[in-house]
Amino acid sequence: MARQRSGSGLGKPSLLGAQRSESGPRKPGLPGAAGEPSLLWGALSGVCGLAISGYNRGMDRRLEGSWNDWRWQLERFRSVAAGGLPATPYYASLASGSGGGAVRSQLEWRGGGGERAVSASESDDPLGEEAQSPVPRLIHRYSDRVLFLATNRCAVRCAFCLRGRIWRGDAVDGWDASDAELEEAAVYVERRPEVREVLVSGGDPLVLETPRISRILDRFSSIPSIKIIRVGSRVPVALPMRVDSELAEALAAVPGLWLATHFNHPSELTEASRNACRTLVSKGVPVLNQTVLLKGVNDDPDTLVELFSELASERVKPHYLFHVDPAPGCADFATGVERALEIVRALRNRLSSVATPTFAIDLPGGGGKVPLLPGYRREDGTFEALDGGGIEYPFK
Repeated sequence: MARQRSGSGLGKPSLLGAQRSESGPRKPGLPGAAGEPSLLWGALSGVCGLAISGYNRGMDRRLEGSWNDWRWQLERFRSVAAGGLPATPYYASLASGSGGGAVRSQLEWRGGGGERAVSASESDDPLGEEAQSPVPRLIHRYSDRVLFLATNRCAVRCAFCLRGRIWRGDAVDGWDASDAELEEAAVYVERRPEVREVLVSGGDPLVLETPRISRILDRFSSIPSIKIIRVGSRVPVALPMRVDSELAEALAAVPGLWLATHFNHPSELTEASRNACRTLVSKGVPVLNQTVLLKGVNDDPDTLVELFSELASERVKPHYLFHVDPAPGCADFATGVERALEIVRALRNRLSSVATPTFAIDLPGGGGKVPLLPGYRREDGTFEALDGGGIEYPFK
């Protein structure tokens, strides 16, 4: 069972019971993002070193028919997460394709000596969320907005997750916020009319069934002061088959709703993930993207230019570029702020405002986001031009 945490109520024992075992070895020779056979087999055997054998063509055909079933994907995630591959078969398949190293590096490895070192500057709760949780599942940091944790379940467990404390443990089934917890959070918001925005996150709220998602969104939307609802989700990245017309229409029906997704590398922009974004946009759901700058994954201008340009072409607005948070094991991903600003400077002449995100750091202990820009003003009072020269601005 997942370890229970005290204080804010952000942790909770598994509500779904022990993990179901899989009987008999199998080789999941399934189509990948572009329809190639056996990409997942390559991911599982090559990335994890799992010995999988004894499959037959009939089983292959049966599994291929399940590939686009998002519930099947989540079930397989549950069965392999304890073995060191904490992702849906779809996302795991990307680890063996072009750019697969960028995908593998993002996964939270458990066991087999794959744990990352934890430095003294890192914290299990790097942003001080538990101290800012007035009622279970709710975080209230900024005066005008709150964050609601709908579940601790995800379609992928990221090695750089700032909220890994709510899902780390032996169980992979996880918990979902109860009706009582939803109501307590909603009542808290109702009593504070200065709160105008709710961010529904987790975990990943889009791994829930559509009626449950609508129940959560409708409850917060019913509060008169709430003008904006954001849904934070990596589902378009790691479980794109989840985004069907029913889900997109349910999200589009909520007034003031935005979806914030999380692509980190161009290799994640498959045809399947693009189709998920297109489905959302076509139904009227505005989509933002936040990227985490990760050393060894996307810490070069060329990679980010490609990623942000491609996102903008799909009408997904690059919103934030975050420096990685000081969560356990994340030091290896840290570029440092100065290197990050050098990268941001290199984007200036290559991306329009439509494709340029805001670079920001999140201060430890709940200090909030700080947007940062390179220093374009020179000591002589001139400003740095595109060619690197200095130009004086006439209005002081």
